[in-house]
Amino acid sequence: MINSYELNRDEARDRIMAAIGSHVVFDGWNLKSLKAAAREAGLETSAVVRVFPKGVGEAITHYFDWGDRYMLTAMGKRDLGAMKTRERVGAAMQVRLDMFGSREVMRRTLATLALPMNTQIGLQATYHTVDAIWHASGDTATDLSFYTKRALLACVYTATLLYWLEDTSENSEDTRGFLERCLANMLQLAAVRLSLAQLRQSNPARFLWRPPLQMTSRSGRSVTRTQYPQTLCV
Repeated sequence: MINSYELNRDEARDRIMAAIGSHVVFDGWNLKSLKAAAREAGLETSAVVRVFPKGVGEAITHYFDWGDRYMLTAMGKRDLGAMKTRERVGAAMQVRLDMFGSREVMRRTLATLALPMNTQIGLQATYHTVDAIWHASGDTATDLSFYTKRALLACVYTATLLYWLEDTSENSEDTRGFLERCLANMLQLAAVRLSLAQLRQSNPARFLWRPPLQMTSRSGRSVTRTQYPQTLCV
C-alpha cells in the first residue's frame, strides 16, 4: 500500500480518479465509492477525507479537471498546424468524450450534478471543459469572441455528450457524425457574427437605433413604432 502522505494532493487525487469508474457505476458518487477507489489505487481509505476535504462535490470537480488535463496533454502531441479549426476542435472534443469511457459512469455523474446543490459544479465543469478545448485547439482570442466561442461550444459539447449517451453505433460513429454537423453549424454562426462585426465597423451609422416615431392609428390614437436598423430590415 502506498502512503498517501508521500504523494502531493493532486497525485493522490489523480490515482483515485483513475480507479473511480467501476465504483461509480455500482454505487454512484459517494464516500463509499471514493474509499473503494482509493483502496484499488493502493492508498489508505483515510486519504479520501484528506485529499477531498469538501466531499463528493470536490471529487466530481477534480474528475472533470483530470479529464481536461488528459485532453490537453493528448492534443499537445498532435500537429495542430496541419489541421483546420473545426478539425482541431473536433479532435479535442473526441478525446474528451473518449476520456469518459463508460457511458454508465457519465449517466451516474450527470444524475448527481442534476441535484440542486450540485448545479453550480456542473456549470463550472462545463465552462472549464469548453475553455480547455479551445485552448487545446490553439485559440488565443482575448476579445469578445473569447466568450461567444465558449458559449457556442458549450451548446455543442452538451448536445454531443447527451447524443453520445444514447449512441449504440459501432465505435460511436453516429456521435462523430453528429459532432461534425454541430461544429459546422457553430462555425457558420461564428462567421455570420464576424461579418456583422466587420460591417458595423465599416459603417456604424447603419447600426444605430433611431428614436421611436409617433404615428396616428386609424382610430386616431397616437402609437409608437420603433425604427429598426436598415441592415436588419433588408
